[in-house]
Amino acid sequence: MGKTYEGGVPLAEVVRSGFVEGFHRGSVAVLDADGAPVAGAGDNTSPIFPRSSNKPMQAIGMLRAGLPLTEPADLALVAASHAGEEFHVERVTALLRGAGLTEEALHCPPDLPVGEAAREAVLRAGGGPTRTLMNCSGKHTGMLLTCLAAGWPLDGYWRPAHPLQQRLAAAIEELTGERAAAVGVDGCGAPVLAVSLTGLARAFLRLVTAEPGTVERSVADAMRAYPELVGGTQADDTRLMRGVPGLLAKVGAEGVIAAAVPGVGAVALKIDDGAGRARMPVLVSALRRLGVDAPVLIEYAELPLLGGGLPVGSVRPVW
Repeated sequence: MGKTYEGGVPLAEVVRSGFVEGFHRGSVAVLDADGAPVAGAGDNTSPIFPRSSNKPMQAIGMLRAGLPLTEPADLALVAASHAGEEFHVERVTALLRGAGLTEEALHCPPDLPVGEAAREAVLRAGGGPTRTLMNCSGKHTGMLLTCLAAGWPLDGYWRPAHPLQQRLAAAIEELTGERAAAVGVDGCGAPVLAVSLTGLARAFLRLVTAEPGTVERSVADAMRAYPELVGGTQADDTRLMRGVPGLLAKVGAEGVIAAAVPGVGAVALKIDDGAGRARMPVLVSALRRLGVDAPVLIEYAELPLLGGGLPVGSVRPVW
């Protein structure tokens, strides 16, 4: 694996009124059902921060360390970047209350929901930022519960040297088959480890092909059974998992997404400028290279551009 991410190649073009006004560059890794590379673009072997696409692997690390959750819906929430909808917040609050904790134990910062409808609902009701509304509150709740089960201190549970984070780092490295090239601070304050897109795709493939009953398969099955808890009612990864049988998907900040289908293969990609609008059209192009097809992919194949409130163009893949 290279030491520095070199950046990608043009993956999507922005077309307005028949005129190409810009491009989104990035990198993609596509693996077949056996984990062998079958397609790719840009720099898919150097490390990037997968951001929240690391969460399924972190959830596996928590289970290995003793996280006592067995309800699949709870596991889905631990691996989530939730939209802050009411059902998300209620489940996070219930998990904290069941452990004798309040939201003040969470290290993730107070925030408004990332979901537009949920954010507007909070503001209309006169509410403001809270820790449970923050999209990573499910992950942080899982971290706290793991520490309680393992007898580790809650104080500083987010620091890289804490026993919890050491276990989670080990899980990410084992599942990706790579040593982490860097450790950063994610948006929620927890560590984020740098691995390659190829390693990220490899890890997702391992989750969906793991034997039933293993912790890897438990996390994959939970996310696929409760995709609304992973993202939200209208989240991209939620809709993908609802629309493509067997597909596991998880978005990450800065234009990252990873997906895998058992018996088919896996994809991981990053849009270099972090633009979410290019992420899904490029993912659809990659999934189609693996022979995946479903009505939901047609919806995401191109992102409409508006002019005067009417469609006048699109963001569409060029790779």
